[in-house]
Amino acid sequence: MKVGGFTFIRNAIKNDYPVVEAITSILPLCDEFVIALGDSEDETEKLIKGINSPKIKIIPTIWDDQLREGGKIFAQQTDIAFNGLSEDVDWAFYIQGDECVHEKYLSKIKEEMEINLGNPLVEGLLFKYLHFYGSYDYYGHSRRWYRREIRIVRNNKAIHSYRDAQGFRFGERKIKVKLIDAYIYHYGWVKPPNGLKNKVRNFNQFYHDDEWLKNNIHETAEFDYNNADRLIKFEDSHPQVMLKRIYAVNWHLNIDLIRLGKKMTLRRKVLQKIEDLTGWRIGEYRNYKL
Repeated sequence: MKVGGFTFIRNAIKNDYPVVEAITSILPLCDEFVIALGDSEDETEKLIKGINSPKIKIIPTIWDDQLREGGKIFAQQTDIAFNGLSEDVDWAFYIQGDECVHEKYLSKIKEEMEINLGNPLVEGLLFKYLHFYGSYDYYGHSRRWYRREIRIVRNNKAIHSYRDAQGFRFGERKIKVKLIDAYIYHYGWVKPPNGLKNKVRNFNQFYHDDEWLKNNIHETAEFDYNNADRLIKFEDSHPQVMLKRIYAVNWHLNIDLIRLGKKMTLRRKVLQKIEDLTGWRIGEYRNYKL
């Protein structure tokens, strides 16, 4: 069994993406790793090369900054990296620049890839998610946060990134997947207030034009942490590759968790209660077929 990892990145330092941690968190499972490296305004290339692994292959890319419809540029860059994998790769492991896998899941992930390698009904593996928010001490858990996403697919070039690179499709249909007992740790929303304000602006520039940004994203506005809906205290350990970042935290999450919960509408509170009791998320969007 041969495994290839792949991702895309641009301006990792400028936007404070833990991309080195993301890559190295799954590198032990990979025989090769392809990175679509966008034309950056910082030293992202030096950062990636600093990983110093013979497994890594870099594909330089130029981003079309005018491609602002629905985050399509993210899917385009994902496909460039995916298509750069060697033909003899069996499983392709996708990781985004703000995600990590805890080392405790690596053996389980490898086992699932081995078990399902010969089963054509399984076209991908579905992961559970933890979305850390504001700080490394809390994660968002409500209907506002997606619970699962595909992160391993077969190396079949009929598979492609879908919409804004949140998931994949096989041609025009949903991919048939198996849910595995492993988590992706998502750290994209762990930043100080100014960092999150910049993230929102930078992120939205790939979805909207300048006029929309001018009218909706104000330069002087403070980021409101109270949009999380519900936060839960994280009591477990973080991946080893993230510890240096975590120890360097120099801000405090100032948020009232009780007040946060009161902001949920009655409808969302009822639906959330049903999910908490049964595990069933009513009306959940699924970009896959279990």
